[in-house]
Amino acid sequence: MATDKPRYTVSVDPELFRRIEDFRFERRYQTRSEATVELIRLGLESLKKERGEGE
Repeated sequence: MATDKPRYTVSVDPELFRRIEDFRFERRYQTRSEATVELIRLGLESLKKERGEGE
């Protein structure tokens, strides 16, 4: 499946990999990429709120 979205590779330690996989299966994401993108989005939203930018 071709995409125009930018791509990059990330290396993680085994513990973080396990946590990403747990998140993926708990939330029923079909791919690891979908789960990782959601985790990044959630993290960025959290930082924005923490900084008071979300108000």
